Amino acid sequence: MNYESLENWKDMRNRNTNDGQNTGVRKSSIVNCQLSIFLFLSLASSIANSQVQSLSLDSVLSVIEKQNPMLKTYQHRAKAMNAYVAGSKSLMAPEVGGGLWMFPYRKQNYDHLGDTRQIMVSVSQTFTNPAKLKANQQYLSSRAGIEEASERVAYNQLRAQAKGAYYTWIVLAQKRKLLMESEEILGLMLKVARVRYPYNQEKLANIYKTEGRLHEVKNMQLMNDNGIEQQRTLLLQLMNLSTSANFTIDTVTIMFAPATIDTVLLSANRSDLKQLDRTISSMRLNQSFEKAQTRPDFNINFSHMISVGQGMPNQFMLLGMVTIPIAPWSAKMYKANTKAMDYEVESMKAERLAIMNEVQGMTTRMLSEINTLKKQLDNYEQRIIPTLLKNYETLMLAYEENREELPMVIDGWETLNMTRLQYLDTKQKYYEMIVSYEREIEK
Repeated sequence: MNYESLENWKDMRNRNTNDGQNTGVRKSSIVNCQLSIFLFLSLASSIANSQVQSLSLDSVLSVIEKQNPMLKTYQHRAKAMNAYVAGSKSLMAPEVGGGLWMFPYRKQNYDHLGDTRQIMVSVSQTFTNPAKLKANQQYLSSRAGIEEASERVAYNQLRAQAKGAYYTWIVLAQKRKLLMESEEILGLMLKVARVRYPYNQEKLANIYKTEGRLHEVKNMQLMNDNGIEQQRTLLLQLMNLSTSANFTIDTVTIMFAPATIDTVLLSANRSDLKQLDRTISSMRLNQSFEKAQTRPDFNINFSHMISVGQGMPNQFMLLGMVTIPIAPWSAKMYKANTKAMDYEVESMKAERLAIMNEVQGMTTRMLSEINTLKKQLDNYEQRIIPTLLKNYETLMLAYEENREELPMVIDGWETLNMTRLQYLDTKQKYYEMIVSYEREIEK
C-alpha cells in the first residue's frame, strides 16, 4: 500500500504540472533527490542496525534466569539451608571441670581423723537421642526445597514482566513503522499542496492543516520512541545489564495455544503450589522433630579424685544419667507445638485449594477475553482496515482528479491511520492477556 500510494502521488504531481514544462522538470528533480536521500538514509540505518545484537525472547529469559540478582538471593538461601544440614547431627560439646573436693572450712588437726581432702577432675558428655538428630536433619534438609520453590515463584513473576516488555516492544516497533509511513504520506501531501497553491488549486488553510497533522504525528513518534526506550531499560534491568548496552528484539509473530486447565496441570506447573506442598512437607518433618522430643537423652560423667593428705586413696566416680521428657511439666511444650503445627498444615491445605479454585476461574475468564480479542483482531485485519483503505484510496483518486478537497483526503488517511493504531492497541491488550494467562499456568 505504501509504494502504490507513493506512485499515485508521483503521478498526480506530474499531472498537476502540465502548466509548465520547467516546473515539471524542477519537481521531478526534487522528487528524485528526495528519493535518493531517502534510500541513502535507509541504507545507512540498516548498516547501523546490523551491528546491534538481536535477542530472542528465549535468550532474554535465559539471561534473566542466570543473572537476575533477586533470583540469586533465593539460590544463596538454599545453599545456606544445605550448609545447616552438615552440622545437624552434631553432639553437644563435652564439659570439663575441676576443683576442691571435701575440703573443710577450717584448718583441722588430722591426728585422730582421716584426711579427706581431695582435688577432683571431672569430664561430662551429653548424648542427644539419635532419633532427635535424624528428625532435625530431615527438617533442615526440607527448608532448602522451600527456598528453591520460592525462587521459581520469583522467576515466574520476572518472566511475566520480561514477556510483557518484550511483546510491548514488538507492538511499539509496529507503531513506529506505521507512524513513519504516516509522516511520509503527510509530508508528500504537504509538498503537493504547496506545489498546487500558486496555481489556485489548493487553499492555504489546507496547507496549514496538513502541516499541523504532520507535527502531531511527530509528537506521537516521540512518545512511541520513549515507550520503546522504557521497555529496553526494563529488560536490561531484569537481565542485570548496564543501561548503556544496546540490543534489539526479534519482531516475530506471537503464537498462542491454550492449555487444558486441570488440577494435575496446575500442581505440576504452579511454583507457588509446589512451594506450599514443600512447606507442608517441611511442617510435617518439623512436627516429627517435636514428637522426637519424647525420646530421652543420655549423659555420662566421669570424675577422678586425687588425695591431698596421707592415708587417703585416689578415687573415681562414674555416673550415667537420662532425661525424662514424658514428665507432665515438660511434655506440655512439644505437645502444644505439635498441635499448633496441625492447624498450620490445615491452613496451608485450605490455601492451596483456594489458589487452585481461583486460578481455574481466572484462567477461564482470561481465555474468554483472549478469544474475544482475537476475533476483534481478525475483524480489523479482514474487514475494518481493508474497507477504510479502500475509502482512503477512493478519496485520493478523487483528489488527483480535482473532485475532492485535501481535508477529506487527510481525514480519510487519519481515519485509516487511527484505526491501525487502535488495531495495534488491541493487539497489545491481546499480548498482555496472553502473558497474564501464561503467568497463571506458568507456561
